[in-house]
Amino acid sequence: MTGSADGLPSSGLRADAERNRQRIIDAAEELFARSGLEVPLEDIAQHAGVGIATLYRRFPTRADLVAATFERTISTYAKIVSAALGDPDPWRGFSAMITELCDLQAADAALKDLMTLSVPNSTVVENFRAQVRDDLLTLITRAQATGRLRADFDITDIPMLLLANAGLVTATRGGAPGAGRRFAAYMIQSFRSEATQPLPAPPTQEQITRSLSTSSDRSWA
Repeated sequence: MTGSADGLPSSGLRADAERNRQRIIDAAEELFARSGLEVPLEDIAQHAGVGIATLYRRFPTRADLVAATFERTISTYAKIVSAALGDPDPWRGFSAMITELCDLQAADAALKDLMTLSVPNSTVVENFRAQVRDDLLTLITRAQATGRLRADFDITDIPMLLLANAGLVTATRGGAPGAGRRFAAYMIQSFRSEATQPLPAPPTQEQITRSLSTSSDRSWA
C-alpha cells in the first residue's frame, strides 16, 4: 500500500471512510427532517447502507450526528432572520420572520426540534446562533424604533415562541397542519404596540439557555 507524506495510507481507506460519513449524514438529514431527532440510529445506518458499528465509529453519540447534520441546514434559520433584517420596513420584516420561522418548524420535523435545542459539540451551529442573536437584536431595536413593535418585547420572547410553536406542530401534525399559521398571526398581533398591557418580566438569557440545554439532554439521552 502506498504511503502518504505523513506516513498514513493514501489508498481509498480514508476516502471510503469519508464516503460513509457523508452517506450517514445524508441519511440522517433526510430521516430527521421527516420524523424528528428521535429516529433510531439503526434506521439511519440502514438508510445509509452501513452497519451500526460504522455509524458509531463516525459518530459516537446522537449529539455528534445531530451537530454534523445540522451544520449544513441551520443556516436556513439564519437566512430567514437575515432577510428580515434586510427589509426596509422593520415591522414588516419582523412579522414575516415570525411567520416564516413557524412555517419552517411545521415543514421540517428536525428543524422544529433543533430551533429549540442547544447543540453540543458544534462550534458551527453555535456560531450561527450567535450571528442570529446579533441580527435579531438589531431587527428588534429597529422595529421598536418604528413604534409598531411593543417596547417591552425581549429577544428571549423568540425562543419562547418557538418552544410553544414546536409543541403545537407536534400536537397538530397531520390533523390540523395550518394551525401554526393562525398561532403565528395571533402572536404577531400580540407583539404590536397598540393597546398593550404590562407583561411579567422576561426570563434571562441564562435561564433560556439552561432550559434549552435541559431539553437537549432529554431528547438525546
